[in-house]
Amino acid sequence: MGSRVELFAAIRRDARVDEVSIRELARRHGVHRRTVRQALAAAEPKARKAPTRSAPRLDPFKDAIDGMLRADLVAPRKQRHTATRILARLIDEHAATGLSYSTVRDYVRVRRAQIDLEGGRRLEAFIAQHHGPGEEAEVDFGEVWVVLGGVKTKCYMFVLWLSHSGKAIHRVYPTQAQEAFLQGHIEAFDAIGGIPTKHIKYDNLTSAVTAVIHGPGRARNENDRWVLFRSHYGFDAFYCQSGIEGAHEKGGVEGAVGWFRRNHLVPSV
Repeated sequence: MGSRVELFAAIRRDARVDEVSIRELARRHGVHRRTVRQALAAAEPKARKAPTRSAPRLDPFKDAIDGMLRADLVAPRKQRHTATRILARLIDEHAATGLSYSTVRDYVRVRRAQIDLEGGRRLEAFIAQHHGPGEEAEVDFGEVWVVLGGVKTKCYMFVLWLSHSGKAIHRVYPTQAQEAFLQGHIEAFDAIGGIPTKHIKYDNLTSAVTAVIHGPGRARNENDRWVLFRSHYGFDAFYCQSGIEGAHEKGGVEGAVGWFRRNHLVPSV
C-alpha cells in the first residue's frame, strides 16, 4: 500500500463491500485493530511525521538487473532468475555491497512485469462489457466555448455518464483543476441521487493520478486528496490505458461530450 490514505481507503472499501468484522479487517490488511477503527471513523489519517529516506543504493546495478531479466525472456520457465539469485550475482559479479533482499525483490517485481510486456510475453485480452443498472459510470472533461459578458471564453465541461442508462450530467467550469473535478462529482451524485456501486472510469487525469506505473495491470499512484475523496464517498476508480490502447474503454462519455456540444452549444441562428 503506497500511503496511509490509500490504506484507510482500502479498509473502508472492504468494510463497505464485504461487511466484515474489525478483527477480519485487521488481519486482512496486516494492521492493528486500532488502525482499523481509525480508518472507519474518518477517511483522512491523522498527520504524522514523515520518515526520512536514505539514498538508494540500487541505482548503479539497475542496468545489470535489467539485463538478467531480458535474458529470462528466452530462458526455460524453471530456469529464470529469482530475486535471490539476482542478489547473489550482483554480489559475486558486480561487487555489490549494502543491498537488501527486499530492495532487489521490489525492483525485480516491477521491472520483470515491464520487460515481459515489452517482450510480448504478457498479452492483454478484450472481454465483452456488460453494465448493470447503477454499477458503472465514466467521467471526462471537454472543452467548450461560451460568451461571457460579450467575450468568447474557453471553459471546461465536466461530464459524468452512466454506462447502463446513458444518462449524463453536465457542468461547466472556468478550469478543469482539481476543485472543479471534485465539485463536478458532488453535483453529479446529487443529480442522480446516488453513487455507482462498481466503479467510475477515468483517463489518467492529473487531478487524480500523480504517476502511471508502467507494466501489466492498471496500477497508479493517486493524489492523496483524490483518494480521500473516493474513500469518503465510497466508490472505486478504474483507470483506462494510456493513448490509443485505452480509446475504446471510455467511449461513452466522450460521445456524451460531443453530443452535448452539438445539440446545446451550437448557435440556432
